[in-house]
Amino acid sequence: MTAAPETTGPIQRALYAVLSGDEPLGDLIAGTYDYLPEDVDYPFVVIGEAIETPSNSHDRYGRETVVTLHGWDQYRGYSRVQQIGARLVALLDHQPLTIDGLDHIATRFEFGQTLTDPTPPGTIRHLVQRFRVVTEQPPTP
Repeated sequence: MTAAPETTGPIQRALYAVLSGDEPLGDLIAGTYDYLPEDVDYPFVVIGEAIETPSNSHDRYGRETVVTLHGWDQYRGYSRVQQIGARLVALLDHQPLTIDGLDHIATRFEFGQTLTDPTPPGTIRHLVQRFRVVTEQPPTP
């Protein structure tokens, strides 16, 4: 068995490609980011934190990577950020994902939570969604 492949970088790049390339999502948001510039227009999506856990089989490395996506908006109420979240789920949950150097096994939606930023005046809406991405090292010839 060769060394375990790096997973979080390739998964982040794969998610960015899917989200930034989707026209219906693009109609809902100003952009998708993994690094957030200071002068971004609302609403937007940020590919955030990742937790990686080994899920090996006897002959190859596997990983379960839980990625957090953040939707941000200044719309009054949660309806628009919930529309964004619904599109993220449609794009990722139980959908194939092309990840460089890895075999994609599954992507599963884990949970979503809406929050209001408590900083006055409390006009920023925040949606937190987590997705579990299961991958394996490709078999060696």
